[in-house]
Amino acid sequence: MASTSSSIVFDDIFTIDAIDKDGKKFDRVSRLYARSKNYDMDLTLDYNIELFPISNGDTFAMALASSLSRDGGAPTADGEEDKDRDVWRPDGKGRRGLEEDYDYVMYGKVYKFDTGSSDVVTAYASFGGLLLSITGSYRHLTNVVLGDPVYVLLRK
Repeated sequence: MASTSSSIVFDDIFTIDAIDKDGKKFDRVSRLYARSKNYDMDLTLDYNIELFPISNGDTFAMALASSLSRDGGAPTADGEEDKDRDVWRPDGKGRRGLEEDYDYVMYGKVYKFDTGSSDVVTAYASFGGLLLSITGSYRHLTNVVLGDPVYVLLRK
């Protein structure tokens, strides 16, 4: 897991078990099902197949972050958090953040958190209608907070 000074709240490497196993519903969107290598987490994620082409059996890195800031949104000298820290600009004049290290980034919100049996939990997030669910030990999802904004970052 990431250190406390980082804005990354979860990261792991996943291997895809299946894509669209319940059938394809949209032209440019697929749903992948994957299992993590380090934390034994199950992931279900909707993604744009044109922007992030990936196949069954492929391995990819995924991170969940509370901010794109590399320093975790640390307060400035006057104690206020820098509100312009996550400004992304298509002309390349914004600050460089975590998005520079990944191939595919989505911004959304954690909208549901289910507790299952014993220490297993599931966190759900929506990225403008594209959904994510991640299931596993609560120990690995302690920094994922219900109602908080979240970035999902993917890299092959």
